[in-house]
Amino acid sequence: MNLEHTPQPHADLTSRNTLGLPARAEWLSLPEDDRTLIALLQDTRWRSLPRTVIGEGSNLVLTAEIPGLVLCPQILGRRLLAEEGDQVLVEVGAGEHWDDVVAWSLSHGWQGLENLSLIPGACGAAPFQNIGAYGVELCDLLDSLDAVALDDGRARTFRHDECGFAYRDSRFKSAERGQWLITRLRLRLNRVPQLQLGYADLAARFAALPEAQQTPAGVRELVCQIRRSKLPDPAELPNAGSFFKNPVISSVQHNALQQRFPDLVAFPQADGKVKLAAGWLIERAGWKGRRDGDLGMHAQQALVLVNHAAAEGRHTVTGADVLAFAARVRDSVHAQFGVTLEQEPVILP
Repeated sequence: MNLEHTPQPHADLTSRNTLGLPARAEWLSLPEDDRTLIALLQDTRWRSLPRTVIGEGSNLVLTAEIPGLVLCPQILGRRLLAEEGDQVLVEVGAGEHWDDVVAWSLSHGWQGLENLSLIPGACGAAPFQNIGAYGVELCDLLDSLDAVALDDGRARTFRHDECGFAYRDSRFKSAERGQWLITRLRLRLNRVPQLQLGYADLAARFAALPEAQQTPAGVRELVCQIRRSKLPDPAELPNAGSFFKNPVISSVQHNALQQRFPDLVAFPQADGKVKLAAGWLIERAGWKGRRDGDLGMHAQQALVLVNHAAAEGRHTVTGADVLAFAARVRDSVHAQFGVTLEQEPVILP
């Protein structure tokens, strides 16, 4: 293994998580290719250490020093693999910035990712979290992915149906969490637009566009406008994006809540259940724009937990502080609505 790829000891992770939480890695490695990564995982010097994967840190709550070997893959690359009728198959490296890939695909006339514009993070985290926005999820577009086993470096390809996708979930996040590092993914995109405009706000904005702009690129621009108007830039106001998942409840519970709250924001699901807007619940519980010490919920989007201290250059808020604040929000929502919010970011270690 090249000396330049030797893991860094006691590496500072404060700038590698978008909440700006102070934390360190016992050892940090930034592998740039499969060969380096596999050699590292199979090196006897590191075999006894626990292994943890982080990407760009946009969906993390770091609570302490992460023991063992922390891997932050930098594997790059974007390429067209095949053209199949009205579709194309493209491959991207895990270290590519997600939104750059969205822009790249649309610049080539390949449609499908525009609703997922401006979602922070690296491509390797996209299937881990099964990212989604405005009616589209990563699982709708993923063909397959490559990964290596963290215990011994063996490589494996996972087909779409082997990834265990669910709402903001996958086998890599739940059933086999901590067992795999995703190295690249393959996406099946369209050459003939099949726009997804199921969200009322997006549909209304799209209908108001001049006809010439009613394109996939037009959808991307609208999604970016909406997200920028509601979501703070982590570089200016550190945050981890949506901090809570939209809860899914039974139709019976939904009907009871709707009797009490006629303006309840909800979305019927194919299985008869109902998904609630967590942001609406948090706002109605009085947390939108509320600051408690150095932490708060954002004024434009109640789903986003923000770290005011880090925005002011003070890295004094800890992961424990964040979890305690989130618990107060969760308890408040449950007390008012009887609905339990589930946290979206991953807690490490």
